[in-house]
Amino acid sequence: MPFRALMLHEEGGKVVPRLETVAEERLPPGEVTVAIEYSTLNYKDGMILNGIGRLVRQYPHVPGIDFAGTVEQSEPSEFKPGDPVLLTGWRVGEVQWGGYAEKARVKAAQLVRRPDGLGAREAMAIGTAGFTAMLAVMALERHGLETGAGDVLVTGAAGGVGSVAVALLARLGHRVVASTGRAQLRDYLTELGAAELLDRAALAQKPSRPLDSERWAGAVDAVGGATLATILTQLKYRSSVAACGLAGGSDLPATVIPFLLRGVNLLGIDSVMCPQAERLEAWNRVVRDMPFDRLARISRTVPLSALPELAPRILAGEVQGRIVVDVKA
Repeated sequence: MPFRALMLHEEGGKVVPRLETVAEERLPPGEVTVAIEYSTLNYKDGMILNGIGRLVRQYPHVPGIDFAGTVEQSEPSEFKPGDPVLLTGWRVGEVQWGGYAEKARVKAAQLVRRPDGLGAREAMAIGTAGFTAMLAVMALERHGLETGAGDVLVTGAAGGVGSVAVALLARLGHRVVASTGRAQLRDYLTELGAAELLDRAALAQKPSRPLDSERWAGAVDAVGGATLATILTQLKYRSSVAACGLAGGSDLPATVIPFLLRGVNLLGIDSVMCPQAERLEAWNRVVRDMPFDRLARISRTVPLSALPELAPRILAGEVQGRIVVDVKA
């Protein structure tokens, strides 16, 4: 059966998106065909839709690095028609067709069976951004973060990763300081659980000295660059920062002094190729720990046709919270 998709074409050196009806025979090879219900818009999706970074090498192409739906057909016996599934990462939406369509075909090993109680829309309100935030929280916990240890910083707090990280950390009992350049979102971040707001400008300058006063018991950083370098100088003894973004740059103007004199940890968070066992643990933690009433307030649903307009906005830091994509709308 033909299906609808947002198809990217390369024309005159530019990436041009079009809503098209696609024959099922054009789906790439794979073991499992999924009927998609929802996808989502992440920062990387914005890059792909705008042709930035050469993440996609072959056109025409269906983007969308996440999706949730039900199994339509499966070669391996581990999945059966009707099984609820989700997918994040594995470079789906980059090197192979992704979730901005009513159907996808992927390897069975790339799918996660949706945990009980997690609907398709809820799964995409979390998506790669929220999944990354959960991985960051888990990494901080493995490296000793405990409730009551002090303030936990979240940078880029109004974005997708940041919003979920604020909500998760607050739900787990931490005092969360939310860093943002959008002071008008104070009420939004407070509702998510932030106890204090910090202007991003306070962290954005290259550190003037190798160590600053100890302030953070832990941090989730979605910004990178000078912000991450500053955080390293302010971490408490043997505390950690989970690095999961580069909206502020990919360079790191830091020294080794915080590592040598305070024993701090810089934890890299990769959600794309994350091993399956850790994926399952993270999604089960999401169901257990995510304040879903708050999740509903930070997400909104848009049709496929809205994505070309929203893509440059997410790259400019103008998108608040999470964008869920109804692929049938």
